[in-house]
Order: sequence, then C-alpha cells, then structure tokens
Amino acid sequence: MNLDVSLAQLAPGLGRDDPPATQYVDAVLHRLEQAEPRISSLIPEDGRADRLRREAQAMARLYPTSSRRPTLFAVVVGVKDIFRVDGFPTQAGSRLPVEALAGDEAEAVRRLRHAGALVLGKTVTTEFAYSAPGPTRNPRNLAHTPGGSSSGSAAAVASGLCPLSLGTQTIGSIIRPASFCGIVGFKPTYRRIPVEGVVPLAPSLDHVGTFTRDVAGATLAATILCDGWNPAPAARPVVGIPSGPYLARAGDVSREHFDRAIDRLAAAGFVVRRIDVMDNFDAIAADHQTILAAEAAQVHAAWFELYGELYHERTAQLVLQGREVTDDQLARARDAQAVLRRDLQTAMDRAGVDVWLAPSTVGPAPRGLDSTGDPVMNLPWTQAGFPALTMPCGLDPDGLPLGLQVVGRFYDDERLLAWAEAIERTLDMPLGLALETAAMPAGIGRGD
Repeated sequence: MNLDVSLAQLAPGLGRDDPPATQYVDAVLHRLEQAEPRISSLIPEDGRADRLRREAQAMARLYPTSSRRPTLFAVVVGVKDIFRVDGFPTQAGSRLPVEALAGDEAEAVRRLRHAGALVLGKTVTTEFAYSAPGPTRNPRNLAHTPGGSSSGSAAAVASGLCPLSLGTQTIGSIIRPASFCGIVGFKPTYRRIPVEGVVPLAPSLDHVGTFTRDVAGATLAATILCDGWNPAPAARPVVGIPSGPYLARAGDVSREHFDRAIDRLAAAGFVVRRIDVMDNFDAIAADHQTILAAEAAQVHAAWFELYGELYHERTAQLVLQGREVTDDQLARARDAQAVLRRDLQTAMDRAGVDVWLAPSTVGPAPRGLDSTGDPVMNLPWTQAGFPALTMPCGLDPDGLPLGLQVVGRFYDDERLLAWAEAIERTLDMPLGLALETAAMPAGIGRGD
C-alpha cells in the first residue's frame, strides 16, 4: 500500500477498512525496517512491532464497523520525546534519569488517542528542545540535518513512517525542520494546543504543533488538537510581504525561490502588498533570547542543580546565561513581546492584508549534523504567538527543499489554514517533491 499519502486521505480510508488496520500497520512496520536504520527518527523501543500489531487488533475489535469509528482510527502518529506518553519513558533527548522527567500524559497525546490514533513511538528531539542535535538525518539527503528541535517528528513524516507527528516550537522548531524535510509544519496560535504534559523550555514561547504531508492533513489534525476549533470558509487572502531587516536575513537561494512563489501568486490573481515592518528586528531577536534564556534557567533550576554534569554544553550555557537575566530585564522583554504582537496586527489592519508570507528558512538544510540550522526566519512569529505554517516551495540546485512560510493573525488559525490551502493549490507542489525513491528504498534520499 502507499504510505506516502496525506493524513486527510489515509484516515478516512482506514475508517472504512481500506486498508484494514492490521494491514496498514504491517506496511508501516515494513517501511520502518527499510527507512529507520538510515534516518534514526525514533527513540529505539523493544517490541515495537508486537505492540503496534496488538494495538491495531484491539482497535479493530473495539470498532468492528465503520459507522462509529473515530476520526484517526488506527492512524500511527509520532510524538516528540518531550511529550509525556503513558507506557513510554520521557527523556527529552537528555541523559537525565527517566524518573526526573516523569509525569501525566500530555493533553495533546490524549486527544490523538481519543481520536483513535496509535503511537508509533517517541521521536528524536534535540536536548530539551534546544540546540544540541540528535542522530536523525534528513530523509531528502542523508548527509544533511533534518533541522531541530523536532528533528525526528519531521523526518518520520517525510519518510512515510507516519502521516502525522507532534512537535514543539520555541523559536523555529516546527517550521524549520518541516521546511528542510519538504513537508508541512503548522504552529498554531500560542497555547491553541495545550502544553500540559510537555517538558517546557521557555513557557512564554513554547508552542505545540504538527507535521503532515499537506495542508489538508494539518487542518484535520487541528480540528482534533486545537481548543475551540471552528472551521471558517475564507476567500482568497491579501498577502503581505514583511519588507525590511527581517526579510533581509534570508539567503540568496531562499529569497530567489520566495520571489518566484510571490510572482506565481500575483500572476494567479492574489493581491500582494509590501509593508515595512520590524525595523527594530535586532531588538526583537534580543528580547526573544532574553525570555528564552531566563525562562529556561527557571524551568531547569532544580534539574540543573541535581544533574548539571549530564547536560550538553549548549544547554548548560543557555541555563547559565539565563541565571544572569534580572527580573526587570525579563519583564521588559515580555512587555516588548506584547508590543510586537500589537504592532504586527496593527500593520496588517492598516495595510488590509490577511496573511504574511516569508521564506521559511534562511536557506536549505545545512550539510552535516552538528547544526540544526538558523531559526531566525521563524523567530518574530513565535515571539508574537502568531499561527504559522510552512509548505514546500521548490528545490535548491542540489535538490534540497525550500519552504514558504504563511503567517496569520493571533487566533486566526482557521482562516490561516483555509488560505494556506488556496496558496498550496496555486503553487501546486506535489507530495514528496524531493524524495529520491529510485536511489533509496522507502523514500529515503541520497547521501549515505
């Protein structure tokens, strides 16, 4: 069976036994045997195959007929290893004892399980969702990073192991890896998906989000995960280009593909308006770092006191930096965060634009695994708490994916996804655009 399909296509089929749940799980396990040794997207688990087969059989017995089956009946999902999941240890990519990070199952995981999903496994994360990378490789080219911190969640979806995975973003940890891996990443409005049961990094910045293969899949997942979801039809949006020092951070290749996408949208009848915003971008980035470091130090105070020698040097440096932030400095940075949100929404209102468009990353995925890439193109939207989505926007000369970032107003998630589908149809980027299936099994790219 074809595993390289959208969640929005797969889920209804499983609900009517096309294919049967057990056959689908067997196909996933076969793909896992082929792909996982190369990409290392999942935390190793003894007995994973037997567990998934048992759970698929139990799901089929619980819902023998299609009429009452839940939306995600038997769909396997990946869960970033900072979400607590009953029956799985949580280590957040760290060397800390499992007992130190234990707790109640994350609300987002509960919602997926209530909707019928099966947990494929925990996905690899950078340590505590910061910058110390794990072993995961980019399925589009194994010599390159998949991005971080939700590296395993992005790679698992891109390689067809699961049609949906959970991730988090504190700077750019959903949008960046989704762009690098050539899939769709959706970061809803701040706190639109509950964070209970997720090991925090910086609570004022942490967002829960999803990885899927297309916007329709992201929309289906949002109906299950987001609080108060109320689908809203939306006409073609007026798009805004955030001109100024922020946009200047994008590299030449990324800007070239971005400009081509804008030209295609304009040719298709989209109204495009260029707006000068974020002239103080360096200050915005500094405020973000202040909040990140200070809150990380607060979150990790007790753990770092007990297990500081077990922390990666990069994470330890963040905690130590945060200890130097004064209460007044943190308060000023949080005030500036609220001002940024207000200023961006005011700029949208005055210019009459519905969404911002920007490059998802400064460029394609860097070569090697030492760095997960630069999140700067995602920083202001995370800082403002705006809903943001990335979709594939073409390939660089070496065949690596680039993404288009679509950003909406605070709590305008429903219309953002509707508008994103219209943009996706116009750009017409096929699923799996960069997978080199002829060169590698199971959709794994070149670059041993």
